[in-house]
Amino acid sequence: MENPASLKEQFTFAQTDSKQSEYHDVSNISLSFRKKAWLKLKSNKAAMISLTFLVLIALLSVISLFWLPHNPNAQNVNESNLKPFTNSAYLLGTDNLGRDMLSRLLYGTRISLMIALFATAVDILIGVPYGMISGWCGGRVDNLMQRVIEIISSIPELVLIMLLLIVFKPGMTSIIFAVALSSWVLMARLVRASTMQIKSSDYVLAARAMGEGPVKISVRHILPNTMGVIITRTMFTIPAAIFLEALLSFLGIGVKAPNASLGTLLNAGEKGFQFYQYQLWEPVIVLSLMMIAFNLLGDGLRDAFDPNTKE
Repeated sequence: MENPASLKEQFTFAQTDSKQSEYHDVSNISLSFRKKAWLKLKSNKAAMISLTFLVLIALLSVISLFWLPHNPNAQNVNESNLKPFTNSAYLLGTDNLGRDMLSRLLYGTRISLMIALFATAVDILIGVPYGMISGWCGGRVDNLMQRVIEIISSIPELVLIMLLLIVFKPGMTSIIFAVALSSWVLMARLVRASTMQIKSSDYVLAARAMGEGPVKISVRHILPNTMGVIITRTMFTIPAAIFLEALLSFLGIGVKAPNASLGTLLNAGEKGFQFYQYQLWEPVIVLSLMMIAFNLLGDGLRDAFDPNTKE
Protein backbone atom coordinates (compact mmCIF):
# COMPACT_ATOMS: atom_id res chain seq x y z
CA MET A 1 0.00 0.00 0.00
CA GLU A 2 1.41 3.38 -1.06
CA ASN A 3 2.26 6.07 1.42
CA PRO A 4 -0.50 8.78 1.59
CA ALA A 5 2.19 11.46 1.51
CA SER A 6 3.53 9.98 -1.74
CA LEU A 7 0.04 9.94 -3.26
CA LYS A 8 -0.41 13.59 -2.28
CA GLU A 9 2.89 14.54 -3.97
CA GLN A 10 1.89 12.69 -7.15
CA PHE A 11 -1.49 14.46 -7.20
CA THR A 12 0.16 17.86 -6.66
CA PHE A 13 2.71 17.19 -9.43
CA ALA A 14 -0.03 16.08 -11.84
CA GLN A 15 -2.08 19.15 -11.01
CA THR A 16 0.92 21.44 -11.56
CA ASP A 17 1.78 19.72 -14.82
CA SER A 18 -1.83 20.09 -15.97
CA LYS A 19 -1.76 23.83 -15.18
CA GLN A 20 1.53 24.27 -17.04
CA SER A 21 0.14 22.39 -20.04
CA GLU A 22 -2.98 24.54 -19.93
CA TYR A 23 -0.83 27.69 -19.71
CA HIS A 24 1.19 26.65 -22.75
CA ASP A 25 -2.00 25.95 -24.70
CA VAL A 26 -3.35 29.40 -23.82
CA SER A 27 -0.05 31.09 -24.77
CA ASN A 28 -0.09 29.30 -28.11
CA ILE A 29 -3.64 30.50 -28.72
CA SER A 30 -2.67 34.09 -27.84
CA LEU A 31 0.12 33.98 -30.43
CA SER A 32 -2.06 32.26 -32.98
CA PHE A 33 -3.16 34.66 -35.66
CA ARG A 34 -0.12 36.81 -36.47
CA LYS A 35 2.39 34.06 -35.78
CA LYS A 36 0.46 31.54 -37.84
CA ALA A 37 0.05 34.10 -40.62
CA TRP A 38 3.80 34.72 -40.71
CA LEU A 39 4.59 30.99 -40.61
CA LYS A 40 2.07 30.37 -43.40
CA LEU A 41 3.62 33.15 -45.46
CA LYS A 42 7.14 31.77 -44.86
CA SER A 43 6.00 28.36 -46.09
CA ASN A 44 4.88 29.94 -49.38
CA LYS A 45 8.10 29.87 -51.41
CA ALA A 46 6.73 31.94 -54.29
CA ALA A 47 5.62 34.70 -51.90
CA MET A 48 8.96 34.76 -50.06
CA ILE A 49 10.96 34.88 -53.31
CA SER A 50 8.72 37.73 -54.45
CA LEU A 51 9.21 39.54 -51.15
CA THR A 52 13.00 39.21 -51.44
CA PHE A 53 12.93 40.50 -55.01
CA LEU A 54 10.75 43.49 -54.10
CA VAL A 55 12.95 44.38 -51.13
CA LEU A 56 15.95 44.33 -53.49
CA ILE A 57 14.12 46.60 -55.97
CA ALA A 58 13.20 48.98 -53.14
CA LEU A 59 16.82 49.11 -51.93
CA LEU A 60 18.10 49.83 -55.45
CA SER A 61 15.51 52.61 -55.78
CA VAL A 62 16.65 54.18 -52.52
CA ILE A 63 20.31 53.89 -53.56
CA SER A 64 19.47 55.56 -56.89
CA LEU A 65 18.48 58.68 -54.93
CA PHE A 66 22.13 59.16 -54.02
CA TRP A 67 24.07 57.34 -56.72
CA LEU A 68 23.57 56.34 -60.35
CA PRO A 69 26.17 55.01 -62.81
CA HIS A 70 25.44 57.96 -65.12
CA ASN A 71 23.11 60.92 -65.37
CA PRO A 72 19.92 59.29 -66.75
CA ASN A 73 19.21 62.28 -69.03
CA ALA A 74 22.78 62.94 -70.18
CA GLN A 75 23.15 62.44 -73.95
CA ASN A 76 26.27 61.09 -75.65
CA VAL A 77 25.57 60.47 -79.32
CA ASN A 78 29.03 58.94 -79.82
CA GLU A 79 27.95 56.07 -77.54
CA SER A 80 24.41 55.60 -78.90
CA ASN A 81 22.70 52.19 -79.30
CA LEU A 82 25.41 50.19 -77.54
CA LYS A 83 24.22 46.65 -76.89
CA PRO A 84 24.12 45.23 -73.34
CA PHE A 85 27.33 43.77 -71.87
CA THR A 86 29.51 45.08 -74.71
CA ASN A 87 30.86 48.09 -72.82
CA SER A 88 31.91 48.03 -69.16
CA ALA A 89 30.80 51.64 -68.68
CA TYR A 90 27.27 50.88 -69.95
CA LEU A 91 26.31 47.50 -68.54
CA LEU A 92 22.80 47.38 -70.05
CA GLY A 93 23.71 49.37 -73.15
CA THR A 94 22.53 52.80 -74.28
CA ASP A 95 19.54 54.20 -76.15
CA ASN A 96 19.46 56.10 -79.45
CA LEU A 97 20.72 59.27 -77.72
CA GLY A 98 23.55 57.53 -75.89
CA ARG A 99 21.84 57.60 -72.49
CA ASP A 100 22.71 54.83 -70.05
CA MET A 101 19.91 52.27 -69.96
CA LEU A 102 20.78 51.00 -66.46
CA SER A 103 20.61 54.50 -64.99
CA ARG A 104 17.33 55.19 -66.77
CA LEU A 105 15.86 51.90 -65.58
CA LEU A 106 16.81 52.62 -61.97
CA TYR A 107 15.48 56.16 -62.19
CA GLY A 108 12.29 55.09 -63.97
CA THR A 109 11.60 52.30 -61.48
CA ARG A 110 11.98 54.81 -58.65
CA ILE A 111 9.47 57.18 -60.28
CA SER A 112 6.98 54.33 -60.76
CA LEU A 113 7.40 53.17 -57.15
CA MET A 114 6.94 56.73 -55.87
CA ILE A 115 3.58 56.94 -57.66
CA ALA A 116 2.65 53.50 -56.30
CA LEU A 117 3.59 54.51 -52.75
CA PHE A 118 1.48 57.64 -53.11
CA ALA A 119 -1.47 55.46 -54.16
CA THR A 120 -0.86 53.29 -51.09
CA ALA A 121 -0.78 56.34 -48.82
CA VAL A 122 -4.08 57.57 -50.28
CA ASP A 123 -5.59 54.10 -49.80
CA ILE A 124 -4.60 54.07 -46.14
CA LEU A 125 -5.22 57.71 -45.22
CA ILE A 126 -8.57 58.04 -47.03
CA GLY A 127 -9.90 54.56 -47.74
CA VAL A 128 -9.36 53.03 -44.29
CA PRO A 129 -10.99 55.83 -42.19
CA TYR A 130 -13.79 56.22 -44.75
CA GLY A 131 -14.59 52.50 -44.66
CA MET A 132 -14.42 52.31 -40.87
CA ILE A 133 -16.71 55.32 -40.37
CA SER A 134 -19.20 53.98 -42.93
CA GLY A 135 -19.24 50.49 -41.43
CA TRP A 136 -19.38 51.68 -37.81
CA CYS A 137 -22.15 54.26 -38.24
CA GLY A 138 -24.41 52.25 -40.55
CA GLY A 139 -27.89 53.47 -41.37
CA ARG A 140 -28.29 56.76 -43.24
CA VAL A 141 -24.64 57.74 -42.84
CA ASP A 142 -23.54 54.46 -44.42
CA ASN A 143 -26.06 54.84 -47.26
CA LEU A 144 -24.90 58.37 -48.03
CA MET A 145 -21.20 57.44 -47.95
CA GLN A 146 -21.76 54.42 -50.19
CA ARG A 147 -23.64 56.55 -52.75
CA VAL A 148 -20.57 58.82 -52.94
CA ILE A 149 -18.39 55.77 -53.61
CA GLU A 150 -20.77 54.57 -56.32
CA ILE A 151 -20.61 57.95 -58.07
CA ILE A 152 -16.79 57.90 -58.05
CA SER A 153 -16.70 54.26 -59.21
CA SER A 154 -19.04 54.99 -62.11
CA ILE A 155 -16.49 57.34 -63.74
CA PRO A 156 -13.95 55.35 -65.84
CA GLU A 157 -10.38 56.00 -64.76
CA LEU A 158 -9.17 57.01 -68.23
CA VAL A 159 -12.05 59.49 -68.59
CA LEU A 160 -11.14 60.95 -65.22
CA ILE A 161 -7.52 61.34 -66.31
CA MET A 162 -8.54 63.02 -69.57
CA LEU A 163 -10.64 65.47 -67.56
CA LEU A 164 -7.67 66.18 -65.32
CA LEU A 165 -5.52 66.91 -68.36
CA ILE A 166 -7.80 69.86 -69.04
CA VAL A 167 -6.69 71.33 -65.70
CA PHE A 168 -3.15 69.95 -65.45
CA LYS A 169 -0.48 69.38 -68.05
CA PRO A 170 0.51 65.76 -68.79
CA GLY A 171 2.91 64.52 -66.12
CA MET A 172 3.15 63.15 -62.63
CA THR A 173 0.64 65.67 -61.25
CA SER A 174 -2.22 64.37 -63.42
CA ILE A 175 -1.34 60.75 -62.57
CA ILE A 176 -1.17 61.48 -58.84
CA PHE A 177 -4.55 63.24 -58.84
CA ALA A 178 -6.12 60.43 -60.86
CA VAL A 179 -4.79 57.87 -58.40
CA ALA A 180 -5.89 59.96 -55.42
CA LEU A 181 -9.46 60.27 -56.71
CA SER A 182 -10.06 56.61 -57.51
CA SER A 183 -7.60 54.24 -55.82
CA TRP A 184 -9.10 54.33 -52.30
CA VAL A 185 -12.62 53.23 -53.27
CA LEU A 186 -12.08 49.47 -53.15
CA MET A 187 -10.08 49.76 -49.91
CA ALA A 188 -12.97 51.67 -48.33
CA ARG A 189 -15.44 48.97 -49.37
CA LEU A 190 -13.30 46.15 -48.00
CA VAL A 191 -12.67 47.92 -44.69
CA ARG A 192 -16.40 48.75 -44.37
CA ALA A 193 -17.36 45.09 -44.82
CA SER A 194 -14.75 44.02 -42.26
CA THR A 195 -15.85 46.73 -39.78
CA MET A 196 -19.52 45.73 -40.03
CA GLN A 197 -18.56 42.15 -39.22
CA ILE A 198 -16.23 43.03 -36.33
CA LYS A 199 -18.46 45.61 -34.61
CA SER A 200 -20.96 42.88 -33.68
CA SER A 201 -18.26 40.75 -32.02
CA ASP A 202 -18.46 40.04 -28.28
CA TYR A 203 -15.28 41.92 -27.40
CA VAL A 204 -16.50 45.06 -29.19
CA LEU A 205 -19.88 44.85 -27.44
CA ALA A 206 -18.07 44.42 -24.13
CA ALA A 207 -15.89 47.46 -24.84
CA ARG A 208 -18.99 49.54 -25.60
CA ALA A 209 -20.65 48.33 -22.41
CA MET A 210 -17.57 49.48 -20.47
CA GLY A 211 -18.00 52.98 -21.86
CA GLU A 212 -15.24 53.06 -24.50
CA GLY A 213 -15.85 55.60 -27.28
CA PRO A 214 -15.99 54.84 -31.02
CA VAL A 215 -12.50 56.24 -31.70
CA LYS A 216 -10.89 54.14 -28.95
CA ILE A 217 -12.75 51.01 -30.07
CA SER A 218 -11.72 51.62 -33.68
CA VAL A 219 -8.04 52.03 -32.77
CA ARG A 220 -7.84 49.23 -30.21
CA HIS A 221 -10.16 46.60 -31.67
CA ILE A 222 -11.36 47.21 -35.23
CA LEU A 223 -8.16 48.49 -36.87
CA PRO A 224 -5.89 45.64 -35.63
CA ASN A 225 -8.43 43.08 -36.84
CA THR A 226 -8.66 44.63 -40.30
CA MET A 227 -4.90 44.74 -40.85
CA GLY A 228 -5.04 41.55 -42.88
CA VAL A 229 -7.51 43.13 -45.31
CA ILE A 230 -5.50 46.38 -45.46
CA ILE A 231 -2.14 44.70 -46.08
CA THR A 232 -3.53 42.34 -48.70
CA ARG A 233 -5.31 45.12 -50.58
CA THR A 234 -2.16 47.26 -50.47
CA MET A 235 -0.19 44.55 -52.24
CA PHE A 236 -2.65 44.75 -55.14
CA THR A 237 -2.89 48.56 -55.13
CA ILE A 238 0.85 49.02 -55.74
CA PRO A 239 1.12 47.00 -59.00
CA ALA A 240 -2.13 48.55 -60.29
CA ALA A 241 -0.66 52.04 -59.78
CA ILE A 242 2.64 51.05 -61.40
CA PHE A 243 0.81 49.63 -64.41
CA LEU A 244 -1.39 52.75 -64.68
CA GLU A 245 1.67 54.99 -64.73
CA ALA A 246 3.36 52.81 -67.35
CA LEU A 247 0.24 52.81 -69.52
CA LEU A 248 -0.29 56.58 -69.34
CA SER A 249 3.37 57.40 -69.94
CA PHE A 250 3.47 54.95 -72.85
CA LEU A 251 0.47 56.75 -74.38
CA GLY A 252 2.18 60.11 -73.85
CA ILE A 253 -0.19 61.52 -71.21
CA GLY A 254 1.84 60.59 -68.14
CA VAL A 255 5.48 61.32 -67.32
CA LYS A 256 6.95 63.20 -70.28
CA ALA A 257 10.29 62.60 -71.99
CA PRO A 258 13.18 63.12 -71.45
CA ASN A 259 12.31 62.14 -67.86
CA ALA A 260 12.54 58.40 -67.41
CA SER A 261 9.79 56.14 -66.11
CA LEU A 262 8.91 52.59 -67.03
CA GLY A 263 6.21 53.95 -69.36
CA THR A 264 8.48 56.39 -71.21
CA LEU A 265 11.13 53.67 -71.55
CA LEU A 266 8.53 51.36 -73.08
CA ASN A 267 7.46 54.12 -75.45
CA ALA A 268 11.04 54.83 -76.57
CA GLY A 269 11.89 51.13 -76.86
CA GLU A 270 8.82 50.42 -78.98
CA LYS A 271 9.89 52.99 -81.56
CA GLY A 272 13.26 51.33 -82.12
CA PHE A 273 12.20 47.73 -81.53
CA GLN A 274 12.84 46.64 -85.11
CA PHE A 275 16.59 47.28 -84.79
CA TYR A 276 17.35 47.48 -81.04
CA GLN A 277 15.06 45.00 -79.29
CA TYR A 278 16.90 45.22 -75.96
CA GLN A 279 15.71 48.83 -75.47
CA LEU A 280 12.15 47.49 -75.16
CA TRP A 281 12.86 44.15 -73.52
CA GLU A 282 14.72 45.65 -70.56
CA PRO A 283 11.82 47.79 -69.22
CA VAL A 284 9.34 45.04 -70.16
CA ILE A 285 11.25 42.49 -68.05
CA VAL A 286 11.52 44.86 -65.06
CA LEU A 287 7.82 45.79 -65.24
CA SER A 288 6.71 42.17 -65.70
CA LEU A 289 8.82 40.87 -62.82
CA MET A 290 7.49 43.59 -60.52
CA MET A 291 3.87 42.83 -61.51
CA ILE A 292 4.37 39.09 -60.97
CA ALA A 293 6.17 39.61 -57.65
CA PHE A 294 3.52 41.94 -56.21
CA ASN A 295 0.70 39.65 -57.28
CA LEU A 296 2.37 36.50 -55.91
CA LEU A 297 3.10 38.29 -52.63
CA GLY A 298 -0.48 39.58 -52.52
CA ASP A 299 -1.81 36.03 -53.05
CA GLY A 300 0.50 34.76 -50.30
CA LEU A 301 -0.63 37.46 -47.86
CA ARG A 302 -4.28 36.82 -48.68
CA ASP A 303 -3.86 33.11 -47.92
CA ALA A 304 -1.84 33.83 -44.78
CA PHE A 305 -4.37 36.28 -43.31
CA ASP A 306 -7.44 34.26 -44.30
CA PRO A 307 -8.51 32.24 -41.23
CA ASN A 308 -10.59 29.93 -43.41
CA THR A 309 -7.62 28.56 -45.38
CA LYS A 310 -6.54 25.07 -44.44
CA GLU A 311 -3.17 24.32 -42.88
